[in-house]
Amino acid sequence: MNAAPPLVTRFAPSPNGWLHLGHALSAIIAHDLAKAGGGRFLLRIEDIDGPRSRPELADEFRRDLEWLGLEWDEVPAQSTRLASYAEAAADLKARGLLYPCTCTRSEIEAAGALPGLEGLIYPGTCKHRAPDPSRPAAWRLDAAKALAETGPLVWADDLAGPVTVDLSGLGDVVLVRKDLPASYHLAVTLDDAADAVTLVARGADLFAASHVHRTLQALLGLPVPRWHHHPLLMGEDGEKLAKRRGSPALAERREAGEDGRMLAGQLRLQQLVLGT
Repeated sequence: MNAAPPLVTRFAPSPNGWLHLGHALSAIIAHDLAKAGGGRFLLRIEDIDGPRSRPELADEFRRDLEWLGLEWDEVPAQSTRLASYAEAAADLKARGLLYPCTCTRSEIEAAGALPGLEGLIYPGTCKHRAPDPSRPAAWRLDAAKALAETGPLVWADDLAGPVTVDLSGLGDVVLVRKDLPASYHLAVTLDDAADAVTLVARGADLFAASHVHRTLQALLGLPVPRWHHHPLLMGEDGEKLAKRRGSPALAERREAGEDGRMLAGQLRLQQLVLGT
């Protein structure tokens, strides 16, 4: 009987804003799951977000994790992996699974796109028309073709149980952005495979994204991890904590002399307001 592979989790922040308590919760959960299983907890910096990426923040992230009392192994940042994204995208294009899209957000809205699980569902405007070479294009996954190739798929979440892949609430998602070599969906799927991640622990707000990631794993012949989508930490206003909403930074609390290990203990005991 083969032994189970070692448990490997990761925390993969983007250096386009300071870490807040929501990030701390995700990092602690991923860390503790790995350590409880005798495995490894990885730190990966997702730094391909163009001019929004601020390299100096990566050092602040490391200080934050150390302040919380976490131990990790660091793996190469996304900016070192661009060739792997280009290779995967080229493979999918050659198989007719991606198509170029020149639509702007306003054009998608004007086309009567319906709301979905990650914003508006793309109505397929560019799917059956010749691309305009004078306009920058993103590359979208043809969801219908993808699922026709893979057949029915299932992924396993520690909290939700078995989940059948369903892309209807997402539509034809972008895999290569107009301004970047890969979208979050393509980059994170390839990175988790490269880093041998066996358990993807992250917030419940990314639950829907796992339908796309499981599909890409099947299309690209990648190993399939388990998932653990934990409840989100909510602010006093009942909304999830987020960089764009100015949620208090861990660095501010750290520099003010707060005890990071005590804060981590409170998060572990759910002594702060949790939502779903």
